[in-house]
Amino acid sequence: MTAQAEVVRRHVPVPDDDRNTVSPVTPRAASASLPPWLGHALRTQRGPVPWHSVVRGALAAGPLLFAGVVAGRVSVGVVAALGAMLAGINDRPGSQRVAVRRIGVPALAGAGGLAFGAYVGASAGGSPVLPLLFALLGLFAGAFSAVGPVASSSGTQLLVAAAIGAGMPLPEPGWQRALFFLAGAGWLILLRLVLPSPSPSPSSGKGWTGAGPRGGRPAMPSYRLDRLDGERAAVSAVYEAVAALLDSAGTSRSTSRRAALTAALDQAQDALSGPRLRRHAGSAAERRLHAQYLAALPLGEAATALAWAGEPLPERVGEGPRRLAAAVRDGVPCGPLPAPARSGAGLRALDDALLHAAEAFDSGTAKPPHGPRRGPVDVLRTAAGPGGREYGVRVALCFGASAAVAQALHHPHWYWLPATAVFLVKPDLGPLASRVLCRALGTVLGAVLFAGLAALLPRPAGLIAVVAVCGALIPVATRHFAAQTAVVTVLVLALVMVGGEPQASWGRIGETLLACGIVLLVGHLPWPVQRGGRVQDRLSAARESAQAYLRHVLSGAGDGGPAGADHRAARWALRREAYRTLAEARAAIDLAAAELPTLARHSAGSEEVAATLERLVDTTTACAVHVDDTGRLPRRHAERLDALLAELTAVA
Repeated sequence: MTAQAEVVRRHVPVPDDDRNTVSPVTPRAASASLPPWLGHALRTQRGPVPWHSVVRGALAAGPLLFAGVVAGRVSVGVVAALGAMLAGINDRPGSQRVAVRRIGVPALAGAGGLAFGAYVGASAGGSPVLPLLFALLGLFAGAFSAVGPVASSSGTQLLVAAAIGAGMPLPEPGWQRALFFLAGAGWLILLRLVLPSPSPSPSSGKGWTGAGPRGGRPAMPSYRLDRLDGERAAVSAVYEAVAALLDSAGTSRSTSRRAALTAALDQAQDALSGPRLRRHAGSAAERRLHAQYLAALPLGEAATALAWAGEPLPERVGEGPRRLAAAVRDGVPCGPLPAPARSGAGLRALDDALLHAAEAFDSGTAKPPHGPRRGPVDVLRTAAGPGGREYGVRVALCFGASAAVAQALHHPHWYWLPATAVFLVKPDLGPLASRVLCRALGTVLGAVLFAGLAALLPRPAGLIAVVAVCGALIPVATRHFAAQTAVVTVLVLALVMVGGEPQASWGRIGETLLACGIVLLVGHLPWPVQRGGRVQDRLSAARESAQAYLRHVLSGAGDGGPAGADHRAARWALRREAYRTLAEARAAIDLAAAELPTLARHSAGSEEVAATLERLVDTTTACAVHVDDTGRLPRRHAERLDALLAELTAVA
């Protein structure tokens, strides 16, 4: 073993402090006394400004529109800018590989929708066949949106682009519109690849790397461009989350810290398992990141077992994972790691995991971690399940009905009504009432703002500048649906005016309010399918994953010794899937709970089921650590498992 893999055997006694006390939590005054649906509408995401996304947004739609105007092909510039705008909505911080999938797959769906809408609009525009075709397309896109976030974004772009292709008067045929749309999205992807986010260099002084005395003089911040910036940040966040969970052991914060660890592991797993041209990592740096991620899995398991035990830990127990986080972030050796006292199964597992991590950091070789893979059968099963059927029918009714109403009104911008309905019916953006309220307020604000800008700015130069500014604001505006709506409204109105159509701010307000009414009505109609199907789908998946994880752990009990490497690797994969599906179920439940009471009641009782499943998976993790340590299941753990299984049967 080299010096890099050395673990310092320094046993630290538990300090006599008040770490097991509960810190007071101050509720948010703005939403404490409000109903859930209204409190959700006022909630805003927080975090640092994604400046590199802002720069990419400024360089995307505006320059493309300018190039089209200069070249005398205004319609081409409008379509390309539209593709860049929709791609910008999906441009979130993260790894480059995941960004290509998150932006590229919906862009392909949008290009197909644009071509479909162009040909359907030319052949069936103004006839009752068009709303029927839109309804069928909405049924398909809505059902497959239940597969996952990327599928949801793809379904949304497919429908929005289909409405625009059918209603926006453009001289180019459908296949050319699709190509120009793809070119706009591809331009943003290119910017995402050539303008990576900066990562702190080893001289930044952020975090403890073990390379010098603690409290030493920090170096001046320095930054480098790193192709693996997103992956490195995601893996580093996992080790930070492990340290935070260890710090919270014995306090009421341990549950939320365990959920934060699950989220960090999910993000790192997705970042490292994105699309690749080759099967395995092609560079030593990427292989090292894979090894560092895999080394975090036993650390997370040990930390979860220690938090489950409910006993406070020495403050320096979390120092080892923090040093590992700094080593990942700064790209330097981890150095000596302080080890905990091996006084229990959980602490022994943590000590072994730290030693394994030090060795993995030293060798830097591992197979690439794979995220949850779904075959065609799994995708079809999810789309045809209760959640897919419910959302598909809802999207079909909203998309088809809004197209029929828009055609009946004979409005020149009739395609705005079905396009707006698609965004409003999308559950990813929040509860139904919250979406409707934010969409209405954002549209009014955006339309009024654009009316003032259109009266003051020169054309087309001023409108092109508006498009560039709005493109830069989209990454920030995505933190709140009303703000995003306002920015997108201004941008779309500017694109329409540059394309030669008349100013349409006030008509945009009327059509948005009409779409809000349609979606509210459809959302509260009696359904021929099971209500709350999305929540039930997620809970069923979580239950199956938890039971598979439990069966695997119990199969290793009674062998009389620690489990083999293959058994542990399979266990960690099952544990990851169990916690991931639980997080998805919890997100769906929280969303359903913030609906209006008439909709929220369909998911009543799901919170208790999810809480029981979480306790079951946590207990299973604690059992796995003890089985590794002694080869058998302690009586306390077996009794706890029996109680939780009985409770799960009672609440199901």
